[in-house]
Amino acid sequence: MIKEFKEFISRGSVIDLAIGVLIGGAFNAVVAALNTTLLSPLIGLFLGGVNLQNSLIFKVGSAQFKVGAFLQSAITFLITAFVIFLIVKAMNKLRPPKEAAPVGPTETDYLKEIRDLLATKETNQPE
Repeated sequence: MIKEFKEFISRGSVIDLAIGVLIGGAFNAVVAALNTTLLSPLIGLFLGGVNLQNSLIFKVGSAQFKVGAFLQSAITFLITAFVIFLIVKAMNKLRPPKEAAPVGPTETDYLKEIRDLLATKETNQPE
């Protein structure tokens, strides 16, 4: 079992995935800080000094619904998703195009061949 685990962990795809998760977490922290320290105060200026995270809260009984904090998280998600989209798009442009698979006979070609064989068989049969 330990041998299988070593083989699994030493595969390139697992290590690449782990690196991607770590870099993604660090990137998310940077985007969250950008949103909290720059974008939210800027939005607050246009909304009359409203702090998204602490001011857009409504209460029903003893429950608090922090809509502003949710909006801030949604903005962070959208920024992160857009940057990842741009990175994937750039990587796809750098990657060479895949070669087309060799074109073989189609189903129609096979059916025509069967038709022709049947036609020659019918003409060659004695009556």
